[in-house]
Amino acid sequence: MEHFSVGVVGTGYVGLATGACLAYVGHRVTCLDNDQERVASLREGRIPFYEPGLEELMARSAGRLRFAGSERLAEVAGEADVLFVAVGTPQGGDGSADLSNVAEVARAIGRSLGASTPREFPLVVVNKSTVPVGSAYYVSTLVGDGIDEAGGEGAEFRVASNPEFLREGSAVHDSLFPDRVVVGTDSKEALDVLRTLYTPIVEQSFPTEWDPRPKVAVPFVTTDLASAEMIKYAANAFLATKISFINEVANLCELVGADVSEVAYGVGLDDRVGSRFLSAGLGWGGSCFPKDVAALRATAREYEHETPLLDAAAAVNERQRKQVISKLQRDLHTL
Repeated sequence: MEHFSVGVVGTGYVGLATGACLAYVGHRVTCLDNDQERVASLREGRIPFYEPGLEELMARSAGRLRFAGSERLAEVAGEADVLFVAVGTPQGGDGSADLSNVAEVARAIGRSLGASTPREFPLVVVNKSTVPVGSAYYVSTLVGDGIDEAGGEGAEFRVASNPEFLREGSAVHDSLFPDRVVVGTDSKEALDVLRTLYTPIVEQSFPTEWDPRPKVAVPFVTTDLASAEMIKYAANAFLATKISFINEVANLCELVGADVSEVAYGVGLDDRVGSRFLSAGLGWGGSCFPKDVAALRATAREYEHETPLLDAAAAVNERQRKQVISKLQRDLHTL
């Protein structure tokens, strides 16, 4: 197996899980963060959030997994074959994703490349953050700007999109046994590097205590940059819509005297539908669904395109929460 030197910028939920899992399957990984207290804690094996199995995975990968402050970016960029960008893209006031963190990192990568000695092979810059469609080209432009700022000549790099599909509480499992690995790029060099990087996961050739192993092989999906970015948003928007749908059905069930649990069970047995994300309740929330649905709707507005289905999913979700509050007020008489 070919081992790579990997850098990961950002040690949040996505960056840390990505770095730890790549180290576990054999690569040499350095995770960078601008929070020195967080870096110190990670060096001691303590993670800043709860994620089952992640600290144990870090301990098993200790010889291949390092942590450093963002001031070491130039050094890491000079040594790495692949550099993942895994910084936050919080939701802006208009629902769009705030790319300021991504932009700052992209320019810094460019300045690091521009100031370093010529590389034998281009650095593969991988966008792991959830970003709007077209952001890979934005990142490429900013890396190039950074190279120019540093007065670099001939510094080569390639850009790829590799969206994450992690669930909170299952990040280790979802990283080692994913439903698919999606890579979007217009560079054959970048594609070949990432295909090899992910070979232990795609072929499921790494050691594991899971018995039986959850996966025998993992699909490696290759596509263009824009499509890879859209796959992430479309997947989360579909799941959010599915939850809104079953909540809409639940409200109808309450009116007609049907049991939504039985209805969802019967519907979910259809292979075309599936049983996952068919649990009626408060609606969808968390760190991904609201942000990603809002960002996808914001992207549509930029193109003056209407998204009635997504708009309805968001409206049903908002109404569902208000209905729960109304029921509590009615039944408890104390709110």
